[in-house]
Amino acid sequence: MAQEPVTVWSRAERGARGPVGVHSHAELAAVAVELADRGGLSAVSMRQVAKSLGTGQASLYRYVSSREDLLDLMTDAVTGEIDLDLPLHGDPVQDLLALAARTKAVHLRHPWLPDVPPEPLRLGPRGVDYLEYALRAMAATPLPGRAKLEVVAMMNATVAQFARTEIQGSHAATDRHTAQAAYLGRTAAQGHHPHVAAAMADQAGPASPEGPQVLFERTMGRVLAGLVGDAVADVDGDVVVDDLAADGAGEATGIEAGGCAR
Repeated sequence: MAQEPVTVWSRAERGARGPVGVHSHAELAAVAVELADRGGLSAVSMRQVAKSLGTGQASLYRYVSSREDLLDLMTDAVTGEIDLDLPLHGDPVQDLLALAARTKAVHLRHPWLPDVPPEPLRLGPRGVDYLEYALRAMAATPLPGRAKLEVVAMMNATVAQFARTEIQGSHAATDRHTAQAAYLGRTAAQGHHPHVAAAMADQAGPASPEGPQVLFERTMGRVLAGLVGDAVADVDGDVVVDDLAADGAGEATGIEAGGCAR
């Protein structure tokens, strides 16, 4: 009879196979996170984690069944860095925006996090706590549960994308960026792309450069306002939501509804 699959969270904290284990999930997660912080996600392997713990690779299988289990432990561990003790203020857009900003800060502290392969249900204990907090922020919003989950999914996907762009931008060559901007300006000025030219003209002027956090907060605020703020109740009390929520975009694209855990 085939054995029922289990997640790392359903497995005993200290493995039951072989000698009594001396390490914990928290220890494995801490070592793996440190490896990833130093060398990126590619630096995390069963072999390297075992070496850092001073044990044999085979002994790790008392605690995890694969590298995917390690990724689950890692993402849940860093999700725990997000402060969920801050009180909510009753404005779902602003409360979620503040949560998104804290989540992005964790992505920037751990640049490997946006590269973790997304899975719809990559959720550990801290990820479930995160999800509960986000849903509590929308408790008074007249959206069905599925739509609320999609809001969280879209928020997290946007956070990850902004974090990835900011991380990559910090390593980008300034000369290359300057050349790309000049090319776009020349192309727009040729008259074949009037909408591009108009959009770029709106940016012209003495306005002071804005930092990535300002852009993130403005864009994320608009996203959340569109997803949450546009929900209305009709005369019968039924909820009307935008097409994104109604079509189940979060489920269709495989975006998870969990915490910053990817």
